[in-house]
Amino acid sequence: MSAVSKRDDSLTADRIMVREYLDAVPEQPDLDAAQEADYRERIKALLKEKDAVLVAHYYTDPILQSLAEETGGTVADSLEMARFGRDADASTLVVAGVRFMGETASILSPEKTVLMPTVEATCSLDIACPIEEFAPFCDQHPDRTVVVYANTSAAVKARADWVVTSSIALDVIEHLKEKGEKVLWAPDKHLGHYIQEQTGADMLLWDAACIVHEEFKAKGLMDMKTLYPDAAVLAHPESPAAVLAMADVVGSTTQLIEAACSMDNEAFIVATDQGIFYKMQHMAPDKTFIIAPTAGNDATCRSCANCPWMGMNSLQATLESLRDGSNRVQVDRELAKKAMLPLQRMLDFSAQRKLKVKGMA
Repeated sequence: MSAVSKRDDSLTADRIMVREYLDAVPEQPDLDAAQEADYRERIKALLKEKDAVLVAHYYTDPILQSLAEETGGTVADSLEMARFGRDADASTLVVAGVRFMGETASILSPEKTVLMPTVEATCSLDIACPIEEFAPFCDQHPDRTVVVYANTSAAVKARADWVVTSSIALDVIEHLKEKGEKVLWAPDKHLGHYIQEQTGADMLLWDAACIVHEEFKAKGLMDMKTLYPDAAVLAHPESPAAVLAMADVVGSTTQLIEAACSMDNEAFIVATDQGIFYKMQHMAPDKTFIIAPTAGNDATCRSCANCPWMGMNSLQATLESLRDGSNRVQVDRELAKKAMLPLQRMLDFSAQRKLKVKGMA
């Protein structure tokens, strides 16, 4: 079978995977302006009544991002969401994101109630690295230090030596290289390859990719640069190497937002989920943001720069979860303790180096 055929088969399998997950969740009707306003007010009232705070990821619907900000919550990357929830006075956390983010919140705040608008919202990196396959793979390479990206299940985190975010991964791998350690990296191969290229570390890479970031194409990006020659390219390191090679800034979600605010360019071509545009436009209202080209539209691409699972978060689902106490995420206490060890190792390393630990997808 040719390389092209293998890739076509992979794309088809991913499309089927996405559709199966989406079909498991009933579609909710679109809201008109009056209905949206009504839902917002009802959610605000329930947040107060339930002693709850809403934390939303940069990739969720702008409606939820603005509601989180209006009600004293936060819009952030997943680790900052979890840390905000841990430090908040609220006894209940409503996590608008994907399942591993709810799990991380539960690990950091075991005494709090963690709810999600939908527990069916997952992540292609998470499901492409099941613990049933990952644990034996680690066992086959006992000489390697296991480093996993934060976009993984609690069980995979518990099997790791280190958990890292995209903003601190380079520093951690460089540190391990200096100690003479060989690394087993999971799950995102593009991020792993980028780190390997930057550090020269001996890294064995798990074979998985984000269905959003893998869609960005260098050829389309070159064409876009012709149309906008003065625009800077911002890319998340989960994107393919050819895209990263063309980027002016490669960084985590938070780092890309900071770059958009600090750089002098008036326009930016952005290779990450379109949900980030809400925060970029809020922080830099006078600048223009253009989505980087993907493989296609509708049936010809798997995400079209929008994570389908992030899209499951809605006002309706958020209201139902708060009202009924449904979609609670609880990580087994013993598993949470094991998963906290590599997380704490990252946090301690960051504190010692005075690094910012931000940037989970």
